[in-house]
Amino acid sequence: MKDTIMRQYNFKALSKADINQLILRNTDSGNAIRESVLNIIEEVKTHGDDALKNFAQKFDQVDLQQLYIGKEALTKLAEEIPQQVKDAITTAYQNIKKFHESQTSSKQVIETSIGVNCWRESRAIERVGLYIPGGSAVLPSTFLMLGVPAKIAGCKEIVVCSPPQKNGSVNGYIAFVAQLLGIEKIYLAGGAQAVAAMAYGTASIPKVDKIFGPGNQFVTMAKTIVQSTTNTAIDMPAGPSEVLVIADETANPVFVAADLLAQAEHGPDSQAVLVSTSASLIEKSLEEVSKQLAVLPRKEVAAKALTNSYTVLVDDLEEAMDFSNQYAPEHLILATDNWQLITDKITNAGSVFLGNLTPESAGDYASGTNHTLPTSAYARSYSGVSLDSFVKKITFQHISESGIKNLGPTVEILAEIEGLHAHKNAVTVRLENI
Repeated sequence: MKDTIMRQYNFKALSKADINQLILRNTDSGNAIRESVLNIIEEVKTHGDDALKNFAQKFDQVDLQQLYIGKEALTKLAEEIPQQVKDAITTAYQNIKKFHESQTSSKQVIETSIGVNCWRESRAIERVGLYIPGGSAVLPSTFLMLGVPAKIAGCKEIVVCSPPQKNGSVNGYIAFVAQLLGIEKIYLAGGAQAVAAMAYGTASIPKVDKIFGPGNQFVTMAKTIVQSTTNTAIDMPAGPSEVLVIADETANPVFVAADLLAQAEHGPDSQAVLVSTSASLIEKSLEEVSKQLAVLPRKEVAAKALTNSYTVLVDDLEEAMDFSNQYAPEHLILATDNWQLITDKITNAGSVFLGNLTPESAGDYASGTNHTLPTSAYARSYSGVSLDSFVKKITFQHISESGIKNLGPTVEILAEIEGLHAHKNAVTVRLENI
């Protein structure tokens, strides 16, 4: 077995401690990332726009005269991209829109008891901030994934931040997405500093109610910190990308290798994991990884990610599924003709791709599902971005005369046993007045 590409572990021989170590990723045990991010946040909080310009010079090597690109400039940039790219982006936009529109729900009034009607209504979060990564790879797809549901939800203000390109502008693909979404301004800020700007507000960038978007470990740490120190919420911890592929003897090693590398090329801190019932499949897949890696334009990035990746040999698909649920992957690919036998065993995953002809790339771009997903095992408790992420659910109730007569005594008794007599009295005075 070639271990120059991935380390191989035998799952059965591992102790629980070994397994727990394997499933850890993107940890900050020495708090170095946290300390760095805290300093960045404090700079932005204290110096606002000046701090953002200084960070753009430091991290992006760009001397910014202004911190945004307006509608006219975005229109010109969008006009420059090829028509076939416009068509592809538009197709993705339509599919994402169709899928997220299906998530709207109508009001359902429930009579919980005679004369007591309760229901829930959605209200859009008024001001949301979208972080669109743009470091080693420009991601118009992320702009679609966040902007489309924000628009469907009816958010009044959508603040978009993306790192500046070397020319002090944004990519034309980002500009075209802005046109599709009707967004007229993009702020030139990236990394933890963009998160801080949206959390606290600066002279140029408005403070938002909730921040969305994936990023590197610094972005994820910044989101985590501002959520606990301000009244700005976040979508989820969505850090460096990861994939777990479960494959058996029915899998195609060429496909498996391509899927592993698709995640590895995101960044050096990405992680790709292959769990298989077949030692032969693992070996063939690793050989394919080596072949495909050699011709990738981003092979240096992918190779670094693969040093943090591994394979696991298991006895059967059920054992593979047990490992997957412990790992709680952002992306889970079931590279098997027998995927129907194990889907009901999935408890922890951000998004799942079923069968040998369903690449994770489809979900990243154009199938319609959202690609902003929980990473680093947060799939145990978080869902990916959806229409619900951009709305608040407010409950309502109306009680009629028959309703207060029917329910009132129950409320009086419960309030009294808790010693909250004013609560009881709020019911009593109404019963006495009927």
